Amino acid sequence: MLIQQILKSKASAGVVTVSPDASVSEAAKVLAEKKFGTVMISADGEHPDGILSERDIVRELAKSGGGCLDKPVSDYMTKKLITCTGQSNAEDVLKQMTDGRFRHMPVVEDDKLVGIVTLGDVVKAQLATVAMEKDALKDMIMGH
Repeated sequence: MLIQQILKSKASAGVVTVSPDASVSEAAKVLAEKKFGTVMISADGEHPDGILSERDIVRELAKSGGGCLDKPVSDYMTKKLITCTGQSNAEDVLKQMTDGRFRHMPVVEDDKLVGIVTLGDVVKAQLATVAMEKDALKDMIMGH
């Protein structure tokens, strides 16, 4: 299965972004309102500059206290992004996410954000594929 198929099946299209100079508090509000675990950081809303997760915020709160909430997300975002494209294979993406121990991967085409897939999205798609294959094999064995 290709990542573009997973993106098409997701309820919301597009990517929510915040600017690099937005405060951590502002990013946390976006995460809470949208019920997301991560938000993309982009100066222009199209090109990825970084990614910030709930875990990034919690780790910094534990390390330096509430003062970090007023600082820009660019201070805490992950700048070295691992991305995929719509043509990426879901199994490969799942392996990258598992090996890298992260749960969100930006989908980029021509250096522009087109979506984001979560570990849950990819696992759900893989399970659906396995279920379809199981049903097809069962039908073949039963002679249907």
